[in-house]
Amino acid sequence: MIKLPDHTLAEFLTNESIEWNFIPPRSPNHGGLWEAGVKAFKFHLKRVVGNAHLTLEEFITILCEIEAVLNSRPLTPLTSNFDDFETLTPGHFLVGRPLTSIVEPQITNINENQLSRWERVKKITQHIYKLWKRDYLNNLQERHKWKFNKNNVSVGTLVLIKDENLPSTKWSTGRITEIFPGTDGKVQVVNLRMPNGNILKRTIRNLCILPV
Repeated sequence: MIKLPDHTLAEFLTNESIEWNFIPPRSPNHGGLWEAGVKAFKFHLKRVVGNAHLTLEEFITILCEIEAVLNSRPLTPLTSNFDDFETLTPGHFLVGRPLTSIVEPQITNINENQLSRWERVKKITQHIYKLWKRDYLNNLQERHKWKFNKNNVSVGTLVLIKDENLPSTKWSTGRITEIFPGTDGKVQVVNLRMPNGNILKRTIRNLCILPV
């Protein structure tokens, strides 16, 4: 990491209107959503890896894959442009752009005795990712359910779309173009504009509001 004089760093933060907000020491419960995401990954890591016999290199590979997934999750829209579907992710702070991964075949349903050691590592990684992403999206949806209930979403809102078939660092997003309230007046269904221009109709059960 590049070390800058304190006055240079302070001047940069002031010019960019950047303000640091720290949580209390030794108080991860104040970390909110990101701590919950890390906690969930630790839970699934222990659950899936269990007593598997892995070399140090294999275990480090799994941890690096997990790190990439955590740092790929969307936080907030990158711009307010209606035609821009890109989101800000932790990866932007690390490398200045979204993290990418190679599309690989799903091998979670293949017996381990048919896999090489490398494929076995990939199977563990895919299993952890699948469990974590399901829990993360469900928690994110539950966290922001009140926004749909109070009609606190509007045309132009960028949302996440639940899709468990995407590669590990890929997330599906769409912009709301039309809202359909139910008989109780609460939003039940929306039309979404996708990055390719297609319009899809989805229920709010398949959508998540971005965490920030």
